[in-house]
Amino acid sequence: MSTNTSNRGSRVRDRIASFLGEMMRRPLTDYYIVMFVIALLVLTGVLMVVTSSMATSVSETGSAWTYATKQILLIVIGFIAMIGVMQMPPRKVRKYAVWLMRISILLLIVVLIPGIGTGKEQVGSQSWIPLGPVNIQPSEIARVALAIWGASFLTRKPKVYFRFYGIDFDRRAMFAVIAGFTCALVMAEGDLGMTAMLGFLTLIMLVFAGLPRGLIVAALTISGVAFVLAVTMHGYRGHRITVFIDALFGRFDDIDGVAYQSYQGILSLADGSFTGLGIGQSRAKWFYLPEAKNDFIFAIVGEELGFVGAAIIIGLFTALLLIALRIALRIKDSFLSLAVATLAAGISLQAFINMAYVIGLLPVTGIQLPLISAGGSSAVITLAALGLIANCARYEPEAISAMQSYGRPALDRVLFLREPDVSDIRTRRSTRRSSQGTRQSGAPKRQPPKIERNERVSYRQSSTGTWGSSDRDRTGSVDKQRGAQRQPRRRNYPQDNKRRRR
Repeated sequence: MSTNTSNRGSRVRDRIASFLGEMMRRPLTDYYIVMFVIALLVLTGVLMVVTSSMATSVSETGSAWTYATKQILLIVIGFIAMIGVMQMPPRKVRKYAVWLMRISILLLIVVLIPGIGTGKEQVGSQSWIPLGPVNIQPSEIARVALAIWGASFLTRKPKVYFRFYGIDFDRRAMFAVIAGFTCALVMAEGDLGMTAMLGFLTLIMLVFAGLPRGLIVAALTISGVAFVLAVTMHGYRGHRITVFIDALFGRFDDIDGVAYQSYQGILSLADGSFTGLGIGQSRAKWFYLPEAKNDFIFAIVGEELGFVGAAIIIGLFTALLLIALRIALRIKDSFLSLAVATLAAGISLQAFINMAYVIGLLPVTGIQLPLISAGGSSAVITLAALGLIANCARYEPEAISAMQSYGRPALDRVLFLREPDVSDIRTRRSTRRSSQGTRQSGAPKRQPPKIERNERVSYRQSSTGTWGSSDRDRTGSVDKQRGAQRQPRRRNYPQDNKRRRR
């Protein structure tokens, strides 16, 4: 009986594995998975913002739907931005990457001007630019701009950017300098969490670009020292570190002070148990948990949807990262490959940092949960970045071949997306130079003519680039065929020496 049960179970596993393998081998599978994950995250985020913001919305505006309506409007704008990015050919994205980086640095400087930038006075931050009903966060724009521009800059040739007194500075060094300047501007805003986020993003991109291990260790050491100095410069950051260490050992000494928010977040997750209290049944959102709709919305997810809902959110961000890395490995354009891997790593890293400090595994940093938290420009910028990832999935070789053979899929026709063109991307394989001149990769090689086994010839290349023959080789045999290419030399066998002596 047990043998039959085990055999039946193995057959079921084999069928499931075969089905999943067949699905993953189909063209456009990555594209559909990315769009499906985006749709689930957006729907979950809108639902959780609606349930977590009602109490605060009624208290501040008199209407229960103010923050929910604002979030839905931002999601609609974000979808328009995502479709707009998907309409752009990759060569245009690379062309405008430098301008996107310049605009982001300009906004990071503008937000530091007194009277323009706003933020949280209790922590001394100045990170937003008010623009009507929406607050723009320049550091969010800088996060995406750094990934796209960095991918464009690091994949260009030559690798040596300039030479100074005999010292070669390659593009990785120049990218690190500009990324460090960007991190310094964000640090000047008082946003340590986003500064650390940009630092990790820079390190990830340099690792993907082939940075040596020694330099990686040096960069981590410098970043660690800078982080410790930044924490000790401001008292509230040191208090957050203290709360984090106490939470690791199950202690909350000041639950009415600096540890109040973290303590309430842990209580919310504990109330949710395995299946949750149900949609709209959270107790923490009734002014017990500060920033319930923003930074600590994952605690509301755990309270209303339980461990199951929280695990689904973690699984969606993990799936997004893995499928984006698969796209980066399969696509042939080095710029798109590096951009997709970095953007996905940045979005997933931001999500994991947020969920980690909510459950007490990291100090509170104030980083929002992408597509789930109620925010200003964060949802729009994140959806635009995801649009680039989804568009790159359409440029996989198998996807291009399938659309050329069978036409665009139904989703592309609904979104009015054009068919991808191979000329829009640059292949990683560079051109090779042969003796006949420059030959593009993939061009057919000229086949040498057939030569009899015992016929020995020698060749030389004329000034016109065509193969000619010498008058006589060292064995005295005359070249009888013109236009033939060089053949491997015949071995000198003993019988040949006997013939020469005769």
